[in-house]
Amino acid sequence: MVQQYSSALLERAVDEFAKLPGIGRKTAMRLVLHSLRLEVGAVDRFCDAISTLRHEVKYCKVCHNISDTDVCQLCADPRRDATTVCVVENIQDVMAIEATMQYHGLYHVLGGVISPMDGVGPSDLEIDSLVKRVDSGDVNEIILALSSTMEGDTTNFFIYRKLMNYPKVKITVLARGLSINDELQYTDEVTLGRSLVNRVPFTGK
Repeated sequence: MVQQYSSALLERAVDEFAKLPGIGRKTAMRLVLHSLRLEVGAVDRFCDAISTLRHEVKYCKVCHNISDTDVCQLCADPRRDATTVCVVENIQDVMAIEATMQYHGLYHVLGGVISPMDGVGPSDLEIDSLVKRVDSGDVNEIILALSSTMEGDTTNFFIYRKLMNYPKVKITVLARGLSINDELQYTDEVTLGRSLVNRVPFTGK
């Protein structure tokens, strides 16, 4: 293979940056050249932050959110309503909902949605652990806050069927102020906040 750049070290760095989502080789080159203009200490701190994150990050044993400890700050916060659990697809969705400042309960991060086309089934998601949380008797409401896509709706229905045997637990879904096929993390804060406040019972239809 012909070396594209005058430096093999430069080419290796560009190759690694280009592996990041949404980063093409031109952007990767700009990032690498920018890194070269930084003081060595700044680059070392950047690399250390990424390395430490990858080696030491944990996932909350309650909600599966990213955490520095076994139980995340949200689950450990006594001011949160522990009887209400908002079910989301990923960690970005937790951040999006928190940004609305309209929700004060806890979360449950599934780690994806059911998508047979992508080889993702119910057993690949944190659905069984959600059922266990409900089975503990401490949960009064489950809010299904998944994206309004076919995969999201399929996952909503699957969870609904799993929780049908808990009649004392109210199952709600975000109000359809969200556009069809919209991903939650890209919805504006006002719309998302209103969808939370105006959530409606989930009927499985």
